[in-house]
Amino acid sequence: MTTKLTKSEQRTRRHNRIRAKVSGTSERPRLAIFKSNSYIYAQIIDDTKGVTLSAISDMGLKGPKKKMTKTESARLAGEALAKSAKAKGLSAVVFDRGGFIFTGRVRAFADGAREGGLVF
Repeated sequence: MTTKLTKSEQRTRRHNRIRAKVSGTSERPRLAIFKSNSYIYAQIIDDTKGVTLSAISDMGLKGPKKKMTKTESARLAGEALAKSAKAKGLSAVVFDRGGFIFTGRVRAFADGAREGGLVF
């Protein structure tokens, strides 16, 4: 008899499959994201050294005066991370979506990072 996996277990399995194929180097570090119900978090990681080069969250981002949606704040976070990466001399990354599907906030973050100048 098979047991049904929870959503988080399914995401963890997808994430493990992705991580088996995606790895960051010094030339092209890994851009890993995690999204909770409220916020989105991202890190640029050099897996060969095991070092986080840059990290950001949309928790403390200040946007326009109006109240932003989660998707809009994810796009701003992507742009801010790209700006931070450019300041550290990083221009190309490998995208690790963390087992999340590439729609909504994940896609908005990726689009914001691309607009900010990151290549992936």
